[in-house]
Amino acid sequence: MSATPDPDLLATQAEQPPDTGLPAGPAKSAKEPDKLSALGGLAALSLDAMASVAYGPESIVLVLAAAGSYGLGFTLPVTAAIALLLGVLTASYRQVIAAFPDGGGSYAVAKAHLGRRTALTAAASLIVDYILNVAVSVTAGVAALTSALPGLYDDRVWLCLAVLAVVTLVNLRGIAESARWFMAPTAVFVLSIMAIIVIGLFRSGPASTAAAAGHASALADNATGVGALLLLKAFASGCSALTGVEAVANAVPSFRAPRVKRAQHTEIALGAVLGVMLVGLAVLIGRFHLQPVQGVTVLAQLADASLGHGFGFYLVQFATVLLLALAANTSFGGLPVLLRLLARDNHLPHVFALRADHQVHRHGVLFLAVVSAALLVCSGGDVNSLVPLFSIGVFVGFTICQVGMVKHWYRERGAGWRGRALLNGFGALLTGVATLVVTGTKFTEGAWGIVVALPLLVLLFELIHRAYGRIGDRLELGRIPGPVVRQRSLVVVPVMSISRLTREALSTAVSLGDEVLAVTVVHTDPDAEDRQATETLRRDWELWQPGVPLVEATDAHRRLGRPLVSFVNELGTEHAYDRITVLIAEVEPVHFWQRALQNQRGALIDRALRRGTDAVVCRLRLRM
Repeated sequence: MSATPDPDLLATQAEQPPDTGLPAGPAKSAKEPDKLSALGGLAALSLDAMASVAYGPESIVLVLAAAGSYGLGFTLPVTAAIALLLGVLTASYRQVIAAFPDGGGSYAVAKAHLGRRTALTAAASLIVDYILNVAVSVTAGVAALTSALPGLYDDRVWLCLAVLAVVTLVNLRGIAESARWFMAPTAVFVLSIMAIIVIGLFRSGPASTAAAAGHASALADNATGVGALLLLKAFASGCSALTGVEAVANAVPSFRAPRVKRAQHTEIALGAVLGVMLVGLAVLIGRFHLQPVQGVTVLAQLADASLGHGFGFYLVQFATVLLLALAANTSFGGLPVLLRLLARDNHLPHVFALRADHQVHRHGVLFLAVVSAALLVCSGGDVNSLVPLFSIGVFVGFTICQVGMVKHWYRERGAGWRGRALLNGFGALLTGVATLVVTGTKFTEGAWGIVVALPLLVLLFELIHRAYGRIGDRLELGRIPGPVVRQRSLVVVPVMSISRLTREALSTAVSLGDEVLAVTVVHTDPDAEDRQATETLRRDWELWQPGVPLVEATDAHRRLGRPLVSFVNELGTEHAYDRITVLIAEVEPVHFWQRALQNQRGALIDRALRRGTDAVVCRLRLRM
């Protein structure tokens, strides 16, 4: 049996109502309103992948532009290779969903088949990618907005934080709630891109070139040929369009029943729609002979050439701005589930395993928001400083997941296992090569930071796991405890004056221990006010007669914590008590803002006693 704490025990107690002995209320609706439908999952978990068409094709074009017009002719072949990898990943993650319905994606696969260290590496890569996805999506959306409205450029950091705050608040309402919010923007964006592709295919030439007019071309003039290194670099840059493909497999528990079937439908729909958009846009780039220009995105040029410089053009632009800003929602759907699994396995604090109302892993959502906000501030809201770090982490996870699934099918050896293993093996080969290419080509652009961050995260997971192991050993978890014995106990109640709070504290204390003492701190060199307060307390105590003796602890320096520490330690030395408990009574205000009015005396005593004694410290909070 494991000797480590089980976070599910605390999570279960927090989520389940107490047993009152009364008849149970009506069961929760079978429709599971806090869970995702297949369409809702597409809206909530595919924003990252969908929005990547705004920068994926452009990343390819910008690299190939170094080889001039001849280099741009390889846009479609490079995109086709990326679409092939997308197809393999989609089919593979469909299998992952069926094999690991509890979510976790590559972490769950690696944990089951590749060992704990490999699983932690996969988890670290996903955490890094999810955080970077939020930062890149928000900064890219704000960058598109400031391109249309240059007057907002100096306020881009505040705009990024505002967008992040909105997405965070929506996700704290629940992932199903966020899906309803994001369904319309996702539909508008996808339909707009499809309209560009369909209309553009029927045009004999561009409808307009106004978007690129007056902007300098980024095309190289002295290029002579296209080498393998350039094609690999273009492929690596374009692979940023594949981030987010794993999000559905990571968040399977967020779907309504039957979870596996709905998640698989969502994964297939995501792969199909994204593949059509990527290949369709690549075809139009070659059809209209577009060239990258400074200050205008490739997607904007495609919208201009296909739809004209009118309503359709601006609709695509603003839909792109909105979807890029909201693409961070993919991380808010997948990362909290991953953090819950890590916490359940004692690799992260157990608080990440708790769920609040609406089935929200609130601490995971808030952790992602805080870390992403720090990254946004540190980067100054500059998307170009973040993009080089993007996609590396997720490709590490892709490769680990594919290798793990090959081992999974080999162990299972069910019907058709060879075909499934071959699919995952081919995927592992492709994603492994892509990982090396992406890391190698972007290493000097900031990818070294990811290479350093991944082992540091794994080390952190290991340290937390060891800490929980030591706690489990001290608590003797997994062992049958010895017999329950009655212990002689003393409860000490610090008092400053007599009030209802004092009465409640003493009433609680006499029910907890064999003996109860009330203690007050008296200064050896009091002023008139201190002397009067002490005399009043003595007189009122005699009049009240609570049945509990009042003891005075003296101090010459007008301190509060130190004399109580000395008093408790003396009790432990002079008397044979098995346990001494200090009960600190304090008021818990009804309103949050009233906490600023408290004197924090209870917190001061608490800290002093925990540092200086072995006593059990209890804080009795009464809401008033």
